Amino acid sequence: MSHVVLLTSPVQIQAMKAHYMNSSVAKLPPGSIFSAKPPLCTVTGYKSGKVLFQGKNAELEAAKWQKDAVAPKKKPDSSSTSTVKVHRYLPPANIATMSVIGSDEVGTGDYFGPITVVAAYAKKEQLLLLKELGVQDSKNLKDPQIIEIAKQIKDVVPFSLLTCDNPKYNMLQAKGMSQGKIKALLHNQAIKHLIQKIQPEQAEAVLIDQFAQPNVFFNYLKGQEPFQANATYLCTKAEGIHLSVAAASILARYAFVKRFDLLSEKAGFRIPKGAGFAVDEAAARLIHEKGIDALNDFTKTHFANTEKAKKIYHKKYGK
Repeated sequence: MSHVVLLTSPVQIQAMKAHYMNSSVAKLPPGSIFSAKPPLCTVTGYKSGKVLFQGKNAELEAAKWQKDAVAPKKKPDSSSTSTVKVHRYLPPANIATMSVIGSDEVGTGDYFGPITVVAAYAKKEQLLLLKELGVQDSKNLKDPQIIEIAKQIKDVVPFSLLTCDNPKYNMLQAKGMSQGKIKALLHNQAIKHLIQKIQPEQAEAVLIDQFAQPNVFFNYLKGQEPFQANATYLCTKAEGIHLSVAAASILARYAFVKRFDLLSEKAGFRIPKGAGFAVDEAAARLIHEKGIDALNDFTKTHFANTEKAKKIYHKKYGK
């Protein structure tokens, strides 16, 4: 569950308490001044001046107050809960009603298959239609649902798809390019293509599903021609913030699944998604049937799965 912590003044905390009066809860946590539950979020203000936002809409709710607050310094810990850093690229509270270009990627954690990035443009007039067509966070959908929805929306929203196949990915990796930079370059190019595609119309904003802090993301683009937009926002879980990102995620997944099917056909057997043990076994079989060099065409070879697959290959096939 995402959470955001803001450090505010006593006056600001009182203003927040009044703002959330209609959604306030009676039982207060120790040391708190108020606690409230607006939609998909819990907001708690403490005597220390800290205000904690928790839940799916934590970033969106915190963005309403961030102009008058700063993010407190926090010692790193070993908690699995991710802390969302507040930055000036967080989307405004009304982002969900705007005409937005959203971008997302699929395949970065899969050993087999490419990385697919899509930028999609959803106008405010199309948002109700996209909801009717079932557009939502693709993580809540299974591949058959994604395929059906993608087939419907690919002719509704303008989009740009970029695919980084395994040979290209492995070459860039071998030259020292990180996966983060590869993703940033793909997002930038997809957004630029789409901005050009929808001209003379202009989106009100660009929203990127955040995979790196904004300063890191823009640093990745040094030496490139970055996209130009009226406003640019980055945030995690952006699929739940605007339907343009959800549509981009669905279209990217659809492209990934189609490419995966082609790879399975080429391999001669069904290759699994992800990066678990089944993947290691499939890669070992691929080595046995196609040779070690085949991994370059099918996989992201720098993943730890490569060495695991080699061990399975030697053990299972006695070579």
